[in-house]
Amino acid sequence: MLLLPKQIFAQEKEGGSLEEPTNVTDSFQEFFFEALKQKAIENYDKALESLEKAAKEKPDEAVVYFEMGKNQSLLKKYAEAEANFKKVLLMEGERLDVFEALYEVYYNTKEYIKAIEIIKKLIPFDKEYKEDLANLYERTENYTEALQLLDELDQENGSNDYRNQLRQQIYAKSDDTSTQISDLEQRIQRNPVQEQDFLNLIFLQSEKGNSKAAFEVAQQLLKEKPDSELVHLALYKFYLEEKQPEKALQSMKIVFSSEAIDSENKFKVLNDFLLFVNQNPGYEDELVAMVSAFSAVENDPKVFVQLGNYYLKKERYAEALQYFELGVTKNPSDFNLIKNTLLLQIDFKKFAEADKLSKEALDFFPSQPLLYLLQGVANIGLHENKKAITALETGLDYLIEDTKLELDFYTQLSKAYETEGNLKKAQEYKIKAQNLSSKN
Repeated sequence: MLLLPKQIFAQEKEGGSLEEPTNVTDSFQEFFFEALKQKAIENYDKALESLEKAAKEKPDEAVVYFEMGKNQSLLKKYAEAEANFKKVLLMEGERLDVFEALYEVYYNTKEYIKAIEIIKKLIPFDKEYKEDLANLYERTENYTEALQLLDELDQENGSNDYRNQLRQQIYAKSDDTSTQISDLEQRIQRNPVQEQDFLNLIFLQSEKGNSKAAFEVAQQLLKEKPDSELVHLALYKFYLEEKQPEKALQSMKIVFSSEAIDSENKFKVLNDFLLFVNQNPGYEDELVAMVSAFSAVENDPKVFVQLGNYYLKKERYAEALQYFELGVTKNPSDFNLIKNTLLLQIDFKKFAEADKLSKEALDFFPSQPLLYLLQGVANIGLHENKKAITALETGLDYLIEDTKLELDFYTQLSKAYETEGNLKKAQEYKIKAQNLSSKN
């Protein structure tokens, strides 16, 4: 995850810009305002040419060097931009807009130590820069300072998503889990209503192998916040490990029906549940019910794909086809899903459905020979031999060095022509198939 400083792309604050030049010649004004015009239409090189001319007219005008720095920064000429911004500070003293521009230079060049020096000067102007300072501490691996600053900000303003993400990032990168755990325990003691602190502590205790401690934190969170849904991402695992499947299932149900939990985490739970049901087949009805709840909230075809693959591995092909068909209606451009669905439809002699699906799939994959082959097989099953021949011969044109698939095409073409009554063509393709088979 890349956390960018919140202020970098902010617009200049009202009253933050250097004043327009006064007591200047007409030629200076012409050069200066031409530079502004060129910058506005993103002709930064031409803007710099005009600013150089303006500087010759009035070399003590700070705003000229400030504009030079901004154009150079936009051209990624950061060393020149830095020099001009520093020149402005020498001429004008400490200024918010110049510090912000210089900070952007250092952030873009990844000179984070220099950026820290500048941001400490920005904080007296705007306390919101404290979050950026915490971000820079994280980037320079000053994790203790970063966590202390995040704690201070949370105490002053309450937690927010940006700081929670940054804290998680620090925990992931720092090897000092004992300090992290201590930090979170203190935060929870001071303010036991921040759900994210509990979740972070559960994660750290679990990572350290302290399952019992992690479970106790989860129980504490439930006590503080009985309606928490996120805590069940941890609880279901504990219950499965403790062989309490009914409680685990209850937690999973909450996860699958929750709008507060993202799809990625739900799919992790679904995978765990599939493994559980594989070992405990008596819970398959629960699996179907939970998938229904999941799909109702997420409307994501991957749910049906995972369930279809589960039944496919168990050689329960009717159930696999049921879920593949549900998945393909929601995601008609997933080639592997289309292929699995078509193969099963043909196995179950659902030729009309296979013909329809293969036609729709060819809109997405017009040069995929397997789709023409399966369309041909479906049409043979429907006694539409002319359509089958057209599909199969078209598919052969797209075939490149796939002997097995080529053999299948010849076999199906021989069948289609024989049924059509063209025995000469049928024999021709039958011989091609035999010759190809004898070579392998």
